[in-house]
Amino acid sequence: QPIKISLGDSLIMKKKHPCGSEAFKVLRLGSDIRISCLGCGRDLTFQRPALEKMIKKIEPAKSE
Repeated sequence: QPIKISLGDSLIMKKKHPCGSEAFKVLRLGSDIRISCLGCGRDLTFQRPALEKMIKKIEPAKSE
């Protein structure tokens, strides 16, 4: 069962990015998920199963 991830959600990861941030924003969904580091802005693309293992917490996007 895949984890429910939506566009714009903030993902808190188990390990920190080399820049020191552990928060990432979801940019693109599909079999591959593209995320952006909220600390330095670097874009990363992961396959869904690999990314799901790295997530500690999901903070939903704020709807306005």
